[in-house]
Amino acid sequence: MPRQPAPRTTPFGPGVGRVTTQVATVATPDHPLDLVAGGRLNHVDVAYETYGTLSPRRDNAIYICHALTGDAHGAGMHEGDRKPGWWDNIIGPGRAIDTDRWFVVCSNLLGGCSGTTGPASINPDTGRVWGMDFPQVDMHDFVEVHLRLAAHLGISRFHAVVGGSMGGMQALDWALTHPETLDNAVIIAASSRLTAQNIAFSAVGREAIVRDPDFGNGSYLNAGARPDTGLSIARMLAHITYLSEDAFAEKFGRSHQFAQSRRGFGVDFAVESYLDHQGEAFLTRFDPLSYIYLTRVMDYFDPFGGVGTTDLVVKDPVNFLVVCFDTDWRFSPAHSRRIVRHLEGAGLPVTFSTIASSWGHDSFLMKLDPYHDLVRAFLEVPDERRTSRASARAPHFDGHVCDREVSR
Repeated sequence: MPRQPAPRTTPFGPGVGRVTTQVATVATPDHPLDLVAGGRLNHVDVAYETYGTLSPRRDNAIYICHALTGDAHGAGMHEGDRKPGWWDNIIGPGRAIDTDRWFVVCSNLLGGCSGTTGPASINPDTGRVWGMDFPQVDMHDFVEVHLRLAAHLGISRFHAVVGGSMGGMQALDWALTHPETLDNAVIIAASSRLTAQNIAFSAVGREAIVRDPDFGNGSYLNAGARPDTGLSIARMLAHITYLSEDAFAEKFGRSHQFAQSRRGFGVDFAVESYLDHQGEAFLTRFDPLSYIYLTRVMDYFDPFGGVGTTDLVVKDPVNFLVVCFDTDWRFSPAHSRRIVRHLEGAGLPVTFSTIASSWGHDSFLMKLDPYHDLVRAFLEVPDERRTSRASARAPHFDGHVCDREVSR
């Protein structure tokens, strides 16, 4: 392993330092990726980062699965960055996912737009952007690509797979379908089946993009235009669901953006300015087609919807930590309890906790000590001290405990 760079100070103290994003090719014409919903990809690149050092026995690896609009840059600082990676407060030396102990892998998922093959990538068969010709993808496909990256890195089994929101869905799917490749799964603020309301929010976001005149039936990149208005509205809508009412009240209340109210139909309240900023900032880092494709994957996700869905993990049990937040109304605690019921019903070891937080769904991204302490404790329990993975459940509690660089 190359020597790690000196830690660089982040808002949470010394972190993993300067990092680079790598790219691995995990599908080729000789080893294509066949997709769950049909279709085949003959070429798949995956962007990823690693933090820490892989042990000689290769038994200290943790895989991070990102949420809807995340990417491979989970921690540390890129050259020229003003802000660290999106989960820097939990990944790093001495942090809950301690890179002095664990070798951490974080990748951009299939269908994304931050270095991994997706609808905004070039179709090698045509030399043009895939656009809406990109095949439909599924949560299983995300996991398959993660496993191919793991094989590329020479890792056959992970100490843990960790994810929040849609990342938690990936961790759940991974544990159910490939339990032989991980010991522990950490599922945070996630869902195993979206409600009609959740599907509706995503549908409105997609419609905002598709109905933008510049969408051009998905061919906007070939036409040199972008449906920026639609994408920014989709992001604004989503942000409303990520925070609780208490968080909005605490951050903004009914404060005006300017010293004097500018009565009318433009931006006047501070919350309007915040949403406008979020929508505009999103345009510089995300592609509209990826937003359409990835939100649809969540709509169809239903890992407990069939027969025998826990059979594989019952034969090779995984330890589960399921965490939710009391003010999360996008994926409320009921979503997590549903996951727990299915896992416990199969006799699997599950630890469950509801964390008190005022920040709603975005709590999984926040530096909350009870939450981080719980994750750390779960990851660091020695295997020999865990309840038998083959026959018994872990203690249950529901406590309100307050290979090339990518240039950037």
